Amino acid sequence: MPKGHKLGIVMDPIESIKPWKDSSFAMLLEAQARGWQIFYFVLSDLFMDNDIARGLYQTLRLYDDNQHWFDYGEAGSCRLDELDVILMRKDPPFDLEYIYGTYILEQAEENGVLVVNKPASLRDCNEKLFTRVFPQCCVDTLVSRNPEILKGFIEQHRDIIIKPLDGMGGQSIFRVQAGDPNTNAIIEAVSKHGRSQTMVQLYIPEIRDGDKRILLVDGVAIPYALARVPAAGEHRGNIAAGASTRGQPLSERDQWLCDQIGDELRRRGLLFVGIDVIGDYITEINVTSPTCIRELDQDFNINISAELFECIEQRLSV
Repeated sequence: MPKGHKLGIVMDPIESIKPWKDSSFAMLLEAQARGWQIFYFVLSDLFMDNDIARGLYQTLRLYDDNQHWFDYGEAGSCRLDELDVILMRKDPPFDLEYIYGTYILEQAEENGVLVVNKPASLRDCNEKLFTRVFPQCCVDTLVSRNPEILKGFIEQHRDIIIKPLDGMGGQSIFRVQAGDPNTNAIIEAVSKHGRSQTMVQLYIPEIRDGDKRILLVDGVAIPYALARVPAAGEHRGNIAAGASTRGQPLSERDQWLCDQIGDELRRRGLLFVGIDVIGDYITEINVTSPTCIRELDQDFNINISAELFECIEQRLSV
């Protein structure tokens, strides 16, 4: 392989992304602007040869053009430890194949590659359950697969949100109020008839003002949030569910929440994280493939990917 900084990225098929809003693409543009060579993988390209992590790669040339955003270059096979950095940006579902991929990346990490985010922490920090580490930042929350326990939480709190632990983009998120005749059916659907652990949280009325996405680089918050405001008649602040977006500066409470979690993110090697904040509370901590870089960059004339790569280059220089 030729000399120079080498960036690997594991992501969803690049031909299927929306480049005007894709955060992985923003990172790739920044890497290219810095003269990094880019080696692109999808999850199925990774493999183990005895104790050597390897991958089938294609190099990329990127263009900030919504009609023609990339060209493939050379293709080949390489040891992953020939790369300097690997960005693990595969979107959920967080299934067994994803977990197997983190084991392969962990082997590369043990051989000296900086993997963003740290593979062990990707496995350990479920994006919904990781909030348990910061109870001072969260509303009342319960996780169970037992329908009666879930119904007990609904009766106690009267107005709740129920969601699976492995979803994204607002999938299978329901608001349930005590007495709702659909309660049993919703619990059956979300918990897969009691086979899957399910989260219930106190409903936060401030969702009407937006579900704020806040990005943190090495535990330090970008000073702006992207509020995702639910569409009329919706309770989900997800762009995929039709929410509109509005950039806004962080509030004092937003910054306090980020300060509460920053040290733990750094300790776990989570260099790029997106938290979801509704009202005064964190509802999720996104570690797999946080988004909203391009929207915030455009709204506030900033370059979040540059901050990430400054952090990465500092790590490489140590």
